[in-house]
Amino acid sequence: MTRSLGPSAVAVTALGFGAASIGNLYRSVPDDRAMATVDAAWAAGIRYFDTAPHYGLGLSERRLGRALAAHPRAEYVLSTKVGRLLRENPDGGSDLDNGFDTPATLRRVWDFTADGVRRSLDASLDRLGLDRVDVVLLHDPEESPEPEVALRQAYPALDELRRQGVVGAVGVGSKDPATLTRFAVETDVDVLMVAGRYTLLEQPALDGILPVCQKRGISVLNVGVFNSGLLAVEWPDENRPYEYGSAPAEILRRAQGIAAVCRRHGVSLPHAALAFAGAHPAVASVVVGAGRPAHVTRSAEWFARPAPPAGLWAELVAEGLLREDAPLPS
Repeated sequence: MTRSLGPSAVAVTALGFGAASIGNLYRSVPDDRAMATVDAAWAAGIRYFDTAPHYGLGLSERRLGRALAAHPRAEYVLSTKVGRLLRENPDGGSDLDNGFDTPATLRRVWDFTADGVRRSLDASLDRLGLDRVDVVLLHDPEESPEPEVALRQAYPALDELRRQGVVGAVGVGSKDPATLTRFAVETDVDVLMVAGRYTLLEQPALDGILPVCQKRGISVLNVGVFNSGLLAVEWPDENRPYEYGSAPAEILRRAQGIAAVCRRHGVSLPHAALAFAGAHPAVASVVVGAGRPAHVTRSAEWFARPAPPAGLWAELVAEGLLREDAPLPS
């Protein structure tokens, strides 16, 4: 089953693959394992793949392009992002300060100008080995030194590329609800990638961005649905990451409370997290990352299971662990 992204002709599978991990997010992933992970996603029926220049300084794009070269181009949808250009870095070193275990032979330079958008896309196509991508997203515009440039220059550049048929759909990817809401209100984006703001653990996106998307017919790509890994296991503990760091005590207690309710209903926490993440009507695809074949296969298996029982959600609401206004899986 696929769903269209807003009014565009681009349609994505309900489960997507996020390629940050095969860009060596936090730890090095061997080439053969990266290729096998993409192959496992394909075998599981995933046909939507997301990447970005930021992920491993282009490593994710290069690996994803090589892995997908074995498949007909018309059979999958691919998105990448713009806003960070990659430039030579004579200082070298490691990119771990930015979260990626890869040599820092390149450096990121913020550029949301119209020319920067075009140059970024051209460079991405070269790394991917493709002549087109289906979706282009402005990446974290709120983190750039001049966020207004993304709205006033980068978005119009993407809009023109969409009008020319160079890309099929355009949007913004961010973890900041205010930024996403502004683009949803002030532009005609097709899609927003909402990172970690609508999960079983936390649902701040219900306060603004999701209602706006529903009203305006904008699709949502829901990413970070395990809160960086805290919800990806049966029982969260202090060793599990949250928001790319350690989980505060209150957050950990809440996650364990949700896990306890899941146990009482015979449901695994990751299954419940995935089911919830895709239940909102604005969500077109739940995008999961993985650096191992078994991990993406397991996520696909959880996602394909029947929805958890209604009693689980009712108990979560009753215990104050889930907002009562959140749409529930059926």
